[in-house]
Amino acid sequence: MTFAELLQTEKPVLIDFYADWCAPCRAMKPILEDLKTRIGEDALVYKIDVDRNPSVAEAYKVMSIPTLIIFKNGEPVCRKSGIAPANELLKLLSEHIPTPAK
Repeated sequence: MTFAELLQTEKPVLIDFYADWCAPCRAMKPILEDLKTRIGEDALVYKIDVDRNPSVAEAYKVMSIPTLIIFKNGEPVCRKSGIAPANELLKLLSEHIPTPAK
């Protein structure tokens, strides 16, 4: 699956740009696991290793890691660098979850 294919969804997608050697990135792992549990099927969370995918990191001007970008309909709508608590990320993602039609 390509990066562009990951983003082709109605759901918001949180991408964590990280590297294995990065201590703050490793600190984000349990936070993102908690977030995945809390957000359920309403949003998607993926990790992109900047060392293995430098062209993707470059395309989104990722200069420091961890960098978290929320995409909606394939377009970036929110960006955060550094460690972020699950509550903050949950709030940011929730702003982009479509409300069910009545």
